[in-house]
Amino acid sequence: MKNYLLFDLDGTLTDPKEGICTCVQYALDSFGIQEPDLDKLEPFIGPPLKDSFMEFYHMDEAGAEAAIEKYRERFQDKGIFENKLYDGIPEMLRALNSRGMFMAVASSKPTVYVRRILEHFKIEKYFKVVVGSELDGTRTSKAEVVTEALRQLFDGNPVDKTRVYMIGDRKYDVEGAHAFGVEAVGVTYGYGSMEELKEARADYIVRSVEELQKFLLRGTGEKEKLSASQRIFQLVIPFFMFLMVRNVAIRIIIMLLVSASGRMADSNFWFVKNAEGLLEVTGNGSAVVSALGYVAGALSILTIAKRTLTRTAEDMKLMHIREESGKSYALLALAAVGLVLGGNVVLSLSGLAGASETYQEVAGNQYSASLLVGVVCYALITPIAEELLFRGVMYNCLRRYMKLSAAMVMSSALFAIYHGNSVQGIYAFAAGCLMVYGYEYFGDFRICVGIHILANLSVYLLSNLAPVSAVLVNWPVGLVCLACAAGSVWLMHQEKKVF
Repeated sequence: MKNYLLFDLDGTLTDPKEGICTCVQYALDSFGIQEPDLDKLEPFIGPPLKDSFMEFYHMDEAGAEAAIEKYRERFQDKGIFENKLYDGIPEMLRALNSRGMFMAVASSKPTVYVRRILEHFKIEKYFKVVVGSELDGTRTSKAEVVTEALRQLFDGNPVDKTRVYMIGDRKYDVEGAHAFGVEAVGVTYGYGSMEELKEARADYIVRSVEELQKFLLRGTGEKEKLSASQRIFQLVIPFFMFLMVRNVAIRIIIMLLVSASGRMADSNFWFVKNAEGLLEVTGNGSAVVSALGYVAGALSILTIAKRTLTRTAEDMKLMHIREESGKSYALLALAAVGLVLGGNVVLSLSGLAGASETYQEVAGNQYSASLLVGVVCYALITPIAEELLFRGVMYNCLRRYMKLSAAMVMSSALFAIYHGNSVQGIYAFAAGCLMVYGYEYFGDFRICVGIHILANLSVYLLSNLAPVSAVLVNWPVGLVCLACAAGSVWLMHQEKKVF
């Protein structure tokens, strides 16, 4: 949880348009420049005044400093109070303060003016530190302001950048935050556009004070209060409903096949005669029956899954307003492929796969189907059904009343136990953790499904393509693949910390 918050003032806490733009208009008039449209002066809100006069009206340094003097002539007594708080700001500050947040104002406006504005609106009590520029023209860049604000906020101790947000409405706020290495939250209700904040690579973007409050307070409230029996009930009912419906459906379908075996005896797809001349279900038939059972199981929990997924999507929305880069998706795909190939190679070479009779039986059934049937049934249908249960329902239930990391471990452990053998259990636990990580990182349940499909598809193809397996199944390949998986997750973690 980040509990050190730096707030920009203009365009973030207050709407200063009338005061700033009217004072800019007054300063320009002293230079013989008439600008009756205040809307055209909005770019002056946020960045240092000197930079704005030089950029927008092509003044030299001396001219810009003279314009600032004229600006302050009107601003210090009148323009400073032509200002208003955005709706919901006092309530948000009160809520943040009640949760133990350490807050500061970091503004490009001179500190003396910032303090007067905060006192005027009676919100100065919420801020431990107030830092702005100096009237002598020093400390005007946002990076300098952020640096000084953090120095004071941490009382001269080393700054823990992982616990800090800089909140502002302009690209200068984002750039100032990133210059110090802290994350920036952009707000679009001020004077910076969504496009400006995205281009500046704001780490998060919110559209209203209400969204900002929810974002900053997320994870600070009490977890959902449920008794132990209620929590178990939330997990056990969907789990057993899925298993029961799946198994019953499989038995019914097998009974129907057996009853129709006389008419289907010539079908090589469904039946084959064994050494005693009796009909047995083929690998293709077994795969289709299993897939239909999974479909039935998924349908039985579909309503529960939709409800939990919708609720989680709402919780995650504010964390994923900014689109992730293609690089992050590529790294996740590399992590998934590396884990799949490396994990299976190492499990095979270590002898665990060969020592597990249960695993050998499961693998024998799955790989006896034709390649196309196996891919559709085991690499597409089964992953979708299992994801609805384990990430769609079980993980999303656990994350309501546990830390995300604990919910990830718990749901992945349940996924491992569900497979019923040590080989698939080890693999399922690691894959489950990666799927949850991807889910939280991108805020999209389809990531879980995609990783699961990719994993099953890779394993199925690898097991059915003997020449490829012969080349890949060796210790160097296995260890390199696992290293690639770990490295990819590490690189993603450097871009954004999920847990």
